[in-house]
Formats: sequence, structure tokens, C-alpha cells
Amino acid sequence: MATKKKTHRADPPGGTTPGTVVPEEESTLLRRQCGSMSAHFRLLEQDPEFRTIQSELELSTARRMARGSDAFLHSNGPMVIQVVVHVVYNTAKENISAAQINSQIRVLNRDFRAKNPDKSKVPSVWKGLTADANVTFQLAKKDPNGNSTNGITRTKTVRTSFGTNDSVKGGVEGKAPWAVDRYLNIWVCNLRGGLLGYAQFPGGPAPTDGVVVTHRAFGTTGTATAPFALGRTATHEIGHYLNLRHIWGDTEDCSGSDMVKDTPNAVGPNLGKPAFPHISCSNGPNGDMFMNYMDYVDDDAMFMFTFEQVARMHATLDGFRGSLVS
Repeated sequence: MATKKKTHRADPPGGTTPGTVVPEEESTLLRRQCGSMSAHFRLLEQDPEFRTIQSELELSTARRMARGSDAFLHSNGPMVIQVVVHVVYNTAKENISAAQINSQIRVLNRDFRAKNPDKSKVPSVWKGLTADANVTFQLAKKDPNGNSTNGITRTKTVRTSFGTNDSVKGGVEGKAPWAVDRYLNIWVCNLRGGLLGYAQFPGGPAPTDGVVVTHRAFGTTGTATAPFALGRTATHEIGHYLNLRHIWGDTEDCSGSDMVKDTPNAVGPNLGKPAFPHISCSNGPNGDMFMNYMDYVDDDAMFMFTFEQVARMHATLDGFRGSLVS
């Protein structure tokens, strides 16, 4: 498909001076691209405190995980996380509707409670590992000052697209987060270069804490575009926000780890709609768990979190992100 060249205000990869005029190709959403690890490594280099907190968090998580996944199952009903969605738009099309936002919240509440009907497609060998995270999400009804809200903010920007340098999260061209200890902040904007979204792992700077998703991969209606029109990008990125890693451990030589024992090691990301089994890293006969939300497959090919992934998320919600839970 031909692409159209244009010149616009953008923040190039790596975060150069805001407002730099650069050429960009309009891209189609043909494959999943997540910027979480790029943002993560940048923060590790820029913020020594973040590096220290990440080390402490992994030690704490490992200790909690050693108790077994059953130690994290909450019996007092689901944990509720208040959400604020910051729509940062340049065009009317990017100023997505409340209906599109609500469609995304519905997806999150199905996926994190394992109530998604397509979990029936999980191969039989892993059906017993499909886990309910016991987490639900709701748009905030009160803002940080106690005023009534619909949980949505809208900010007009002169910037036509954003990258992973967090410029969407404040300044004159973005929107600052609400109190990150009380709300999951999600920014919805136009991300360039085919990027679907990115998240900040626990322990990072408060002014940039949260999740960013392109409007073309948010929710199930409006501007949501196939093959990412089932809301699974937000599911994937919130997984990162709750300290989950990609299932292949972000290496391409079988040496990486997602620090979870019940997801088979994989050589790299799976794309599109793989056929089961897809074997790599000597993980036969069942191969890669490509239908996991933390792989790179299309929205209609990912269906599950595992018990160990849920335990890892709960370690975060019982610890560093505990103030979010109501």
C-alpha cells in the first residue's frame, strides 16, 4: 500500500527537541509494535533511582513468587483500579468518543477476569493455566480534587504524533497525569511509525507513570483499526504496567526470561496469527505460548494470562502499586 509523505511536528525516536520538524511516513498497523522496553531502558539510563527501585522490586517479587501463586489469590472480591483516560488529539478524528473509551474498559474487565469468550481457543495443553487476575477497571468518578468526573480528559495539541519520550504526558503539548498513586493514567493519542503503545514499569518517575496507546488500537469501535481493533493493546500494556515482561524475555537467542515459570521460553516475538504449535528454543512439543497477552500476535490471536503472570501482577498490586487498589 502506498504511503503518503508529510512534514509535521513530532518528537523523533530517543526524544530530541520538542517541535522538531521531521518527515514521517503514514504507517499501517500491520504488526504489533510495543515501545515499553525502549522506554524502560531509557529510564534505566537516565534515572539511577529507577534502576535501584527495579532491583528491589524484582527481589521482593521473587520472594513473593516463591510462596506460590495461590498466595496471591484474593477472596474478597476483585481489586478495583480507577482509570483516567487522557485523550490528546490534533484532529477531530483523534478526539475519540466516550463510547470508544468505554468499549476498551469492557475489554479490560473481560480479559483480566478471564471472562473473554475467545479463551476457548487456548490449546488444551494450557487451558489449565488460564488465570483470572481478579482485577477490574473503572473510569474514575471523582477527580483528584474530589469533583465529579467521567474519567476522561481532552487536550488539544499542535503535535501531530508522539513517540516514546513521554512528551504526551505533560508540557505545553501533552497532558499531565492525575495522582499516579490513585489512578491508572492512560493517554490515547496518535503514535507514529506503527507504534501501538508503551507503558512505564513500576518504580519510574511519577510525572510519566502510566500507559500510552494509539487511538487506532484503543477499544473496539470508532478509530480502532484491524488487526488491533479488539482492545488487546491496552491489555498488553497494562500487563507491563503491572510488571509483566514479554514472554520471550526481549532477547532473540533463547537466553532471555520473562521471570515467569509457566510461560515456555521463546526465541522472539510471534506476529500475526501463528499456527499451533510453533516450536522454538527447544520448547516442543507444545512450543511458544503465542496466545498469551504478552506476545506480539494480532488482537484476535491472544487470549490468556497464566497463574504465574497473575502472581507477578499481584506482587505489584500488593506492593509498589498497592495504593491503586480499592
